[in-house]
Amino acid sequence: MKSKNHFKSPVSYKRVKINDRFWGKYIDLIKNVVIPYQWDVLNNCVNDTEPSHAIKNFKIAAGLSQGEFYGYVFQDSDVAKWLEAAGFILAINQDPELEGKADEIIDIIAKAQQDDGYLNTYFTIKEPDKRWTNIRDCHELYCAGHMIEAAVSYFEATGKRKLLDVVCRFADYIEAVFGVEPGKKRGYPGHPEIELALVKLYKITDKEKYLALAKYFIDERGKDPNYFNKEAEAKGEKADKIWGRLGLRYYQAHIPVRSQTTAEGHSVRAVYLYSGMADVAIETGDQTLIKACKKLWRNIVSKRMYITGGIGSTSCGESFTFDYDLPNDTIYAETCASIGLVFFAHRMLRMDVNNTYSDIIEKALYNSVISGISLDGKKFFYVNPLEVW
Repeated sequence: MKSKNHFKSPVSYKRVKINDRFWGKYIDLIKNVVIPYQWDVLNNCVNDTEPSHAIKNFKIAAGLSQGEFYGYVFQDSDVAKWLEAAGFILAINQDPELEGKADEIIDIIAKAQQDDGYLNTYFTIKEPDKRWTNIRDCHELYCAGHMIEAAVSYFEATGKRKLLDVVCRFADYIEAVFGVEPGKKRGYPGHPEIELALVKLYKITDKEKYLALAKYFIDERGKDPNYFNKEAEAKGEKADKIWGRLGLRYYQAHIPVRSQTTAEGHSVRAVYLYSGMADVAIETGDQTLIKACKKLWRNIVSKRMYITGGIGSTSCGESFTFDYDLPNDTIYAETCASIGLVFFAHRMLRMDVNNTYSDIIEKALYNSVISGISLDGKKFFYVNPLEVW
């Protein structure tokens, strides 16, 4: 499944030096404040905040500590995103202390990995007999995707393979669980993320099975019989139990992705999915996916995006609603959604070198991404209202 395209390849961020006073200030803030502060948060060392327990969860799963799982079912992803950020910083700044902390947690993660390659502290500690029984809601594949991205980032920065080898074993295990072959699950993630992560893993390892797995998750989504319906029925519930009339649209699983022409459902999930679709399209030259990405892009930026680059206009399901429904007083505009929009725009720019995409990147970065972090680097904003009573 070698790449069959003529799309542009981005310049490696390691070859880019940012020295201007505006963005340089933010890079310094991330390096000097945010990453150390988040390390303390992950280790429950910040007073007057809810404990994270995220690293403690890995220690328990690794048999290095005693206790119960604490936090959300997706708590592992916080550790993964810290490692990914550390990798980005280490790629442009040598920092032995930061690298030592990263190696410390990577050692623990490796010990927490199960013999078959599985890696998820919630299910390892709390519900070991329920792996893959609720992939619609329980974020197993989502957490796996973030850990894969962390491993790629850290390997690119340091050349160290330990975490990369861990996620390759995990991806191999996932590939053995999911697929169209007899005995495999015909499922896909409730929260898209692993698709774009698998493409990153393919590009750094040159193992085509990872690209094929990403393509499988894209191709299978929304097909009949719908997997989420089958999964819900097995538990005696309906697929739309949580999000009511949004139903399968909430998960972008209402119809196959190539038939989707409007941005629907949870806005972060949507733009992660579209980014994964674009990645697979770029690597395989799939013209049907390219066409779908362009239709979804046009719908977002011309009918479902605020002037600030914010997307997701309602708190109900953190979702898109309908064309031109962009109220200022009930706007949700989750910061993560605008970050995902930047991901999607960057991939569309590779498909078609056009300033339409780079303009949206700039719009979202300046208005809806950096608004998600305070100037002191220790407060974070989930939503971005435009009008407040």
